[in-house]
Amino acid sequence: VQLVESGGGLVQPGGSLRLSCEGSGFTRGYYAIGWFRQAPGKEREGVACINSNGAIAHLEDSVYGRSTISRDVAKKTVYLQLNRLKPEDTGVYYCVQDPCDIYGRKWLPSPNPPWGQGTQVTVSS
Repeated sequence: VQLVESGGGLVQPGGSLRLSCEGSGFTRGYYAIGWFRQAPGKEREGVACINSNGAIAHLEDSVYGRSTISRDVAKKTVYLQLNRLKPEDTGVYYCVQDPCDIYGRKWLPSPNPPWGQGTQVTVSS
């Protein structure tokens, strides 16, 4: 099982990026995925998750209202669309298998390594 992130880059505040998480080695084309990010000097934090059939898509407050998470089953790819980016969105973004368990409206992140290499997002003017 391998997940490969891409789509990061340098963007000005207010800009957009679409991050991709392409999976390989799975015996089926759908699986639950979580996006996490790690800013310099900070712990890794959950950002969003989507369950195996896409019926459940959760965004953390940090990106809620300006981001979406979606998947293309045929391409075995999960996308994280980040809009109206802020400098505090800067960090390395990772995708990983995560069951996307939601309790009430709260996501309980349960990442299941291995982690990919991540993709760098830098928001700066």
